[in-house]
Parts: sequence; C-alpha cells; structure tokens
Amino acid sequence: MSSAWLDAGVRDLLREAAQWRLIGLLFECPAAGWRDQLMSLASEVHDDSLREAAALACNEAEEGLYHTTFGPGGPAPPREVSYRDTVHPGRFLAEIRDGYQAFAYAPHTPETPDHVATEAGFVAYLRFKEAYARSRGDAEQAALCRRAAGQFLEEHLSVMAQPLAARLEVSGVGYLARAGAALLERVEAAC
Repeated sequence: MSSAWLDAGVRDLLREAAQWRLIGLLFECPAAGWRDQLMSLASEVHDDSLREAAALACNEAEEGLYHTTFGPGGPAPPREVSYRDTVHPGRFLAEIRDGYQAFAYAPHTPETPDHVATEAGFVAYLRFKEAYARSRGDAEQAALCRRAAGQFLEEHLSVMAQPLAARLEVSGVGYLARAGAALLERVEAAC
C-alpha cells in the first residue's frame, strides 16, 4: 500500500503508533506467533534501537524468562499499580478500563489493564486513531485523541517508565532493557 497520498503529519503519527505498538508487543509474554508479529512490525519501524530490541527478543525471549522477570518476586513489576503507593487497585483498574472503553480500545492481550504492554498498546491505538481522524480531515477528533494520549502518558506511563527502565537495565535481559529504554525515552519526550 502506498503512503504517497498521506500527508507528512499522518505518516509521522502512523510511525509513532507502530513504535508504541512494538514497545507494547516487546512487553507481552512470548506466545505462538509473537516472534512473527515482532519482526513484521519491526520491519515497519524506522528506529534502530527498537529493531535491535526485536531482533534480540527473537533470540532471548521465552515464557520462563518473561515470568522470572515480571512475575511475583521478579525484579521488574510490569504493572502500574506496583508503582503507586496510595491507590485502591480495584478502583484504579476500573478507571483505566473506563478510559479504554471511552475510546473503544479492546486490547487483545491476556495482560491486565495496567500492564505496561496494555498501556503502551493504548497509546499506539490513540496515535492510530489520531492519524485516521487527520486523514479524514476531522481536526476535532484528532485533537481529542492527541490530548487523551498526552494525558494518559502523563498520568499513567510516566509513573512507571523510569523505575521500570532502571530495573530492566540491570536485569540481564537485553531485549527488555532496550524496550524499557525506548519506553522511557518516549515518555520523557512526551511529558
């Protein structure tokens, strides 16, 4: 499919959506078809560090390593609720689900709504919706998606990006360390 008819702003949003989706995918538990999805998406992303993370994931990732890193007692909790001291988990998860439903986001992952993979996927989804709205000339809808993504990054992913990236950096798992660094870089740039 040719993207020549898309304006540069829409193309940039689609690239950003692909990057966020790849980050989310890197944080998902490896399952059947996961590596194929990673490499397919990595081929569309013009970011060397994300491509390298995807290539490393194809060699390093396995379900046991994932659960050792992210599971109970693991060095890097992947859930936002783990980085919040004064929050009621049930209410917090319900609020996040409500936000997802407001934009018709239905993640296809077994992870919880506050899991870094799910949250990064939501940012990807909002960027994609923004690109679609812009391509249709719907400036109001595009602005709504942009504000929602910015607010979500600031209120949610910014809470865990730095501590998660720091923990993954010393985890010994190369692809997750790179995914954590990519997450932090994008969250800092957005906030």
